Amino acid sequence: MLQRTLAYLTQTLRGFVFSSTMVVAVLAFTGAALSATLLYEHLLDQRARDTSAQITRQTYLAVQDALRQPDGHREAQQLIDTFRLVFPQNLSRLRIQGIDGEMAALLQAQGVVVEALGDTLRYSYPLAPAAQCQSCHRQLDSGQLPFGAVVIDYARPRLTDESRLHYIALFVGLGALALLTSLAVSLSSTRKIHRSLDLLAARVAEVNSIRDVERLQFGDVDLGFRELNDTFAQVSQLVQRLKDVAVDRDILEFEISLLEKLIITTNVVKDWRAFIKNLLVEINQIVDAYALVTIFKVDEEAYECEVFWRYPPSESTRRQFETVLQRRLDETPFMAGAVFLPVAHNIAEEGGVVELDERQIELQTKSLVLETPRIGGIAGIGLQTTILATDNVRKMVIGSILTAMLNLVGSVKAIYKYTKDLEHYATRDPLTGLYNQRMFWELLAAEEKRVQRSADSFALMVIDLDNFKQINDGYGHHIGDIFLQSFAGGLKQAVRQADQLCRYGGDEFCVILPQADEAEAHGVAKRVAEMLESFVCQAPDGTPLKATASIGIAVYPQHGNTPKDIFLIADNMMYKAKRSGKNAIAAPNADELAEAFRKLAEKMAMIQRALEQKRIVPYFQPICAVGDGQVAIHELLMRIDIDGRIVPAGEFIAEAERMGLVHQMDYLLIEQAFAQVQAFGYRGMLFINLSPKSLIIGEFVSKVRHLAEHYGVQPGQIVFEITERETVGNLAVLEAFVLELKEQGFCFAIDDFGSGYSSFHYIKHFPVDFIKIEGEFVRNIVDDEVYRAFIKSIATLAQELGMRTIAEFVEDRAILDELQTYGIDYAQGYYLGRPQASLHPAGTRLPVNSEGG
Repeated sequence: MLQRTLAYLTQTLRGFVFSSTMVVAVLAFTGAALSATLLYEHLLDQRARDTSAQITRQTYLAVQDALRQPDGHREAQQLIDTFRLVFPQNLSRLRIQGIDGEMAALLQAQGVVVEALGDTLRYSYPLAPAAQCQSCHRQLDSGQLPFGAVVIDYARPRLTDESRLHYIALFVGLGALALLTSLAVSLSSTRKIHRSLDLLAARVAEVNSIRDVERLQFGDVDLGFRELNDTFAQVSQLVQRLKDVAVDRDILEFEISLLEKLIITTNVVKDWRAFIKNLLVEINQIVDAYALVTIFKVDEEAYECEVFWRYPPSESTRRQFETVLQRRLDETPFMAGAVFLPVAHNIAEEGGVVELDERQIELQTKSLVLETPRIGGIAGIGLQTTILATDNVRKMVIGSILTAMLNLVGSVKAIYKYTKDLEHYATRDPLTGLYNQRMFWELLAAEEKRVQRSADSFALMVIDLDNFKQINDGYGHHIGDIFLQSFAGGLKQAVRQADQLCRYGGDEFCVILPQADEAEAHGVAKRVAEMLESFVCQAPDGTPLKATASIGIAVYPQHGNTPKDIFLIADNMMYKAKRSGKNAIAAPNADELAEAFRKLAEKMAMIQRALEQKRIVPYFQPICAVGDGQVAIHELLMRIDIDGRIVPAGEFIAEAERMGLVHQMDYLLIEQAFAQVQAFGYRGMLFINLSPKSLIIGEFVSKVRHLAEHYGVQPGQIVFEITERETVGNLAVLEAFVLELKEQGFCFAIDDFGSGYSSFHYIKHFPVDFIKIEGEFVRNIVDDEVYRAFIKSIATLAQELGMRTIAEFVEDRAILDELQTYGIDYAQGYYLGRPQASLHPAGTRLPVNSEGG
């Protein structure tokens, strides 16, 4: 109880004012009472001194006169008795007495001696000898010292206890009155202050967001005192300043959540429309947004446009919005005159209707035009809000949120578009629309498995145009591309409907003929030759351009037991047709098959001897930074040294894989390369190609890690690269392999990215550090717009996902310059440096090979 009372008196305004007032009042009245009492007693004492001086003087004079009478002593005694009766309380003692010499001298000097004896004042008056006195006292001489004194003891009056009590009671009464008055004043003032503070507290309690702060006012709060009102005027100014700089918590929370969404997942890209709808609903928590627009290029002249509405728009609003949108796009320089596909409208949620006129749409639309192909197009948002015009801080923050959101939407839509492009171009040749080389091998392997199950056969044709180089050199690559496109169209008409056409590269084409024997394949080849007889492509000058073809045929399983064997035989037969005079069809006979397999046996023997005699040697091809041309990486390549002749990997690696020896060759190659890295003190990165066979060797990573430790090579310097098309059948094994690589500190790269149809699948599932872009796309980037678009797509995708890119087959300056415009990180190719047996120091610049590859 006492603690609560003390807390109330010291920690509350009302209690503090009351207790302070009471303490001050008590101290003031106590001091006043004490001072008045002392002053009064002092006045009484002074008054008593004055009175006693007068009375004793009169008494002395009377006594002295009495002594001069004839019967002076008797008269004096009677007079003394009379005075005692008159002043019984004051004259406590009155007598005439003799004095000694010292006293006599004192009386002669002072006249009267006054002594304070407690509550009594003693007056000693001198008695000098007079003529009358000498009649009786003959020994006294006139003029001598006083011979006696009249001594009067006068009692000083004091305040009685009763008087003192009355006096104190009077002061207590007056003090109580003053305390009550001060209490009333304190209660009145604190009540006024409390009323104003309660009003202030109620207003502050209503503040839950920055919007509430805007309505908070202190101007009408009167605290009853000018000083307090001045203080709160300053608080009001502070609140006004806070309004200018404060941002709503909901806005900041949404901005944070938006930043979290910058991590674009596969599901977001896959369901991008649902993602944008949810984003539109979420942003309405902080600002009223009625629509969001995405526009992306689908080809060179056409654009697709999708509008996402918060609620369903009315028909008139929809028409007006499309009108305003078209006007805005026409005002954008690079979009003027573009062809737009019909606008697609998406609804985020039901429960309302958007009703706007054209003027409202014009005023309430924020657009962000993305003029470069970094994220692929234009994104815009329509707003229904006034806050952006009245609050600069919120305008700035919400504006940045909208910009970030639109960029996010643009990125998601762009990645969706680019992944679709990746999936398409990963299987298709961009120029002709036929299957590409990588897809050819997948189809060939699939056809082999089908035949094994059905005990059937299939045929393969390899077609090479005989005089295409003359057309390409004489009329340029552009006309050559048109010729190839036209030839591909004619080839589709010449083959059977179920046949699978592929562009293997350059002017070489392959056709897989399911359920076909040699006779059926020969018939299809004759139709192709007949098509070419009537085939004509016009040059710009009107010259008709024609070509013939050399066609080789092989049949599975009659001519080979593996897809590679079949392709090898068909390819040899194509060259046999060329040797025979071109414009011919060739199929193998028994002698030709025997010769081909004899060469294969010799190659297998060479591989076995190279492994036994450790004739496998490392070669290094430099990879340079596109920006400054400095060597940053080397790719490790395998070669076989046969009596001083260096055999490239392309001549033996396929056979080594079939023999199951490639992982042993990899170990030997890596060990020799690490030894050179240590001896040279090389600190750059080293790319190592791995065969899929290495993935199934359980101790492969640990062995490589042991070699790295032995030769002092940091795991972060090593990047293992897997060719994309070779990982398709081993996804589970590859995933475990890559995770083990990353745990050991090694890096991982996908080689020939874009060549297979699982590009996006790999970068989704694996922690890829580098993407090596398929060389065919790079080699044709200058002359082919489709290839350029594909390179742009890969570069954008890699940048969005934080991966570094390497362009292969950089064979001239024009290709390198083109790559720089797309933000490709590194380049590799004969223009920059051929493979050689030694390393270049990291950071050096190589003299470029002006002759290219």
